[in-house]
Amino acid sequence: MAWAGWGAGAAGAGSAGGPSRGFLWGMVVGAGVVTAALAMERSPLALVGGIAVVYFALRASGRFGPKGPT
Repeated sequence: MAWAGWGAGAAGAGSAGGPSRGFLWGMVVGAGVVTAALAMERSPLALVGGIAVVYFALRASGRFGPKGPT
């Protein structure tokens, strides 16, 4: 079943299973690259990127969010 996307209502992301673990691990890597680039520039936004890395890592590892098989 195709993923309906964010904010699609009752028939949206939650009912279609949400993002896959592979997608979430890709987001961990992508957020990590952006965070490293921001940190090299000494941008305060690197903190936001770091939070995103932690969030996506927790989601990808199954420690945060839905517990269903994905």
